[in-house]
Formats: sequence, structure tokens, C-alpha cells
Amino acid sequence: MARSRPLGVTIVAIIVLVSGAIGTIGAIISLANGSTASGIISLILGILTLAVAGGLFARSQIARIITAIVLVLQIASSIFSIGSGFGTFAITWPLISGILALAALILLFTKSANSYFR
Repeated sequence: MARSRPLGVTIVAIIVLVSGAIGTIGAIISLANGSTASGIISLILGILTLAVAGGLFARSQIARIITAIVLVLQIASSIFSIGSGFGTFAITWPLISGILALAALILLFTKSANSYFR
């Protein structure tokens, strides 16, 4: 078993943590502006994302699986989104998003990450 958290796992966990924090803050702002239904859903998702990030930091195999599922969905979304818009971003943003999700997925399943999560 790996004694310390691999750098790749730390990077992915930090990205998930930041995503959860941004989602939670956005939800609170949305609720403050009167958007009740979407604000509550966003708040729940933000808190769940923060919990998953905590799980990654704490060696949770469940958090790793949840993160992997979300990353695979992000990759699929990126593939289907390529060209579905106008201008440069119609191709550029889905490519960047998909490549980052793929990189994060790879980092979660390196030899050192596999050892860390056992």
C-alpha cells in the first residue's frame, strides 16, 4: 500500500474540491437571488462534490469510482459536443474539457494511485 498520496490523486482531488466549492458558492448566490429549485439542487450537488473530494483525500474507493464515472460522462459529453455551436469554442472547449477529463481519469488509475486506494 502506498504510504503517501500520489501527486496525481492530489491534483484530481484538489480539482474536485475547487469544483465543489465553486458549485456550492454559486448555489448560495442562486438561492440568495430567489432561484429556489435550481439553487437547492445546485447546493446538494456542490456539497456532494465536496464530500467526494474529501473521500479522494481519505483514500475512499467509492469516491474514486464516483469521480471516474463523472469523468467518463464528461469525456462522452465532450465528444458529443464537438462542433455543436458557433465559432472557435464549438471545437476548442469540448476538446480541452475532454482532454482534461481523460488526464484526470488516467491519474486516478496509475500504478501508484491503484496502490494508494487499496
